[in-house]
Amino acid sequence: MPFLPTAAYSIHLEVALDNIPNTLGRLATAIGEAGANIMSMGGFDVRGEFLVNDVVANCRDEDHAAAVVAAVEGLSGVQLLHWYDRTFNMHEGGKIGVVSLAEVNDRHDLSMAYTPGVARVCMAIHEDPNLSHELTIRKNTVAVVTDGTAVLGLGDIGPAAAMPVMEGKALLFKEFAGVDAFPICLDVSDPQEIIDTVIRIAPTFGGINLEDIAAPAAFEVEEALRAALDIPVFHDDQHGTAVVVLAALWNSCRLTGSEIGDLSVVIAGMGAAGVAVGRILLDAGVGSIVGVDRSGAVYSGRDNLNPAKAWFAEHTNPDRKMGTLAEVLVGTDVFIGLSGPGLIDAANLRTMNPEPFVFAMANPEPEIRPEEADGLAAVMATGRSDYPNQINNVLAFPGIFRGALDVGAMDITENMKLAAARAIADSVSDADLASDFVVPSVFDKLVPYRVAEAVAAAAVADGVCRA
Repeated sequence: MPFLPTAAYSIHLEVALDNIPNTLGRLATAIGEAGANIMSMGGFDVRGEFLVNDVVANCRDEDHAAAVVAAVEGLSGVQLLHWYDRTFNMHEGGKIGVVSLAEVNDRHDLSMAYTPGVARVCMAIHEDPNLSHELTIRKNTVAVVTDGTAVLGLGDIGPAAAMPVMEGKALLFKEFAGVDAFPICLDVSDPQEIIDTVIRIAPTFGGINLEDIAAPAAFEVEEALRAALDIPVFHDDQHGTAVVVLAALWNSCRLTGSEIGDLSVVIAGMGAAGVAVGRILLDAGVGSIVGVDRSGAVYSGRDNLNPAKAWFAEHTNPDRKMGTLAEVLVGTDVFIGLSGPGLIDAANLRTMNPEPFVFAMANPEPEIRPEEADGLAAVMATGRSDYPNQINNVLAFPGIFRGALDVGAMDITENMKLAAARAIADSVSDADLASDFVVPSVFDKLVPYRVAEAVAAAAVADGVCRA
């Protein structure tokens, strides 16, 4: 079952059409028959016997885009002047830059922004290092740090190839919460090198967002940096995912009248995100949790458990359920997928309790497609933007750091994460709550600031603020 066309594979076509009736209609028909979706057409530029126009069309994947281009090239009366992949075009030259916040128009401005006036500010920070969080970019700047070992669903592709994702993260920080962020892609071969490097660069930043670092190294890096630094350290793949999953689960319960303490949950995928989701669900009072990895159910005493999985095993699955994912799904209420494509099917859902909650979040292809779960799941969510209920970290991390920076938080506590999840859940009104709307839109610009307010209050309550 092919995916629908998506902007992720959007192409721009510049075409010259014979200035005679039905040429445009034939072009639109050819693109449609090739399976693409026309999103826009520019104004016509009449050039004698020809009309020049720009067409934007969404495709399913790169091969499909090439097939659409071939279909246009084969049309009589239509000349393809130029075409490009709009996603690659957006990334050309990078997606972020540096903007000056202070004007330097004359020697008076220069003497304050730089020498000699800047020396006074340097000495003030020397006497009270905490002033660096007020008088420098640290007040509003986060490092987005990766080693490129677990990028999206692509795996270990290295730091250079990870850069577009880290740039994208920085763009979202700024766009959704006004936080300045900068990508730090490290060419390292050992988790300790990440730890040492981040400790050395920490005086430049007000917070550290760890990203796309493979487990179990991700756990080691975060734990060590939280212990070593007096600024917030947050592994978004773990905790951002967990926060939004909990928000979606709370609202699914609210929609159906279920009690979170009565739910039985199966988590497929015991990497960084899976363990973090289990931890936050335990904190929220979920009744029963079983994790599953490639070796089957995770239980206390099982072989092949790294320290993070061993912790998970000790705190979940008290009945020591064993077996495959299909076996442990039987009679449960919630499936949370943080693994890989096509892991389960409709037959598996039929073995669960009636009208389960299904959060299939593997990207780009989920563990089960919404089309397959139609009519079986009470709530269906994915990590994709082209389906309803997108469980996307952008609902969490910008607001979490906005709130932490605003109150000078030195850590991000479990209470701060729970507060963020509650703020996200409460952003969906009773009137809007529906099976296809259990999390707010990522484009609701009020959500990050609601999250920030809740996180800031929790930080103050937990006593982790610098001031």
